[in-house]
Amino acid sequence: MIKVIEDMPAGTIGFEASGKVTDEDYATVLVPAVKAALEHGEVRLLYVLPEGTSYSPGAMWADTKLWAGNLRGWKRCAIVTDEDWLENAIKAFGWMMPGKVKVFDDDDVDDAKEWLVEEDDD
Repeated sequence: MIKVIEDMPAGTIGFEASGKVTDEDYATVLVPAVKAALEHGEVRLLYVLPEGTSYSPGAMWADTKLWAGNLRGWKRCAIVTDEDWLENAIKAFGWMMPGKVKVFDDDDVDDAKEWLVEEDDD
């Protein structure tokens, strides 16, 4: 399941996954919010993934289609997790994702929100 995080800084969107994430979760929650952010210019996204979160194959494909669909609109993506496998995967393959991607520990949600609204040096 994916739920919207309500207390996000202006110009950012946030989501928290739990249990098993499916392609339906992407279609009904994540995709509409990302499309709305793209219509306003750019995506600065917080994604909280607690320990034990899993993904269906359809959700993994939906994730790839989501960020690949508009490469220039992604500004920053903060991933909050303590899952070592996920942190290592993002460090290894994050260069393939559009925009800047940074991983934060699960107790650093506020730091992740602050990072999302920072201005880029480039």
